[in-house]
Parts: sequence; C-alpha cells; structure tokens
Amino acid sequence: MTQEQHKAQDEITRLKGPGKYNVIMLNDDSTPMDFVVQVLIAIFNKDLEEAKRLTLEIHEKGRSIVGTYMFEIAEQKCVETISAARSAGFPLSVTIEET
Repeated sequence: MTQEQHKAQDEITRLKGPGKYNVIMLNDDSTPMDFVVQVLIAIFNKDLEEAKRLTLEIHEKGRSIVGTYMFEIAEQKCVETISAARSAGFPLSVTIEET
C-alpha cells in the first residue's frame, strides 16, 4: 500500500464523536423563580447555589445554558422540564442548540 493510500484509509476510518447540545432555559413572566430552582436541582442535578445563579441569569438575560449533553439526553431533559412545568401550570420553555 502506498503512503497516499494509507492517508486516504486513515481519513476514512476516523470517527467523529457524538455532538454536544446545549439545553437553554428561557425566561417568562409567569413561572416562579422557586419553581425554576427546583427544576434545575431535580432534573439538571445542580446544587442549590448553582441553581439560584442560573435562575437569576435566566431572569436577567432572558435565557441561560443550563446543561450540555448528547442529543438524546438533552432532548429527554427538555421533555422532563416541560412536563413538570405543564403539570404545575407554568409556561416554562426550554430549547436545544448544537454547540
């Protein structure tokens, strides 16, 4: 095998790792900050201080990245968050963006 064929074969066999996706929580005027803190602790495994910091960032900036995951996990976190919010009667929204 020539050196060029080796290079071509190496390029073909390189695998790209799974992409990462940011879960972004959006601010709204109806969802209480205490509920957002609870969601960040229960679903996103944040400690109390980090959850409060993120909640304040969401409130002040209108949105915040609350976690970065592989697509399927990010999607599941969004579903869990929206389900919890709707069950509690809140319009909390989350979205996913590729990093």
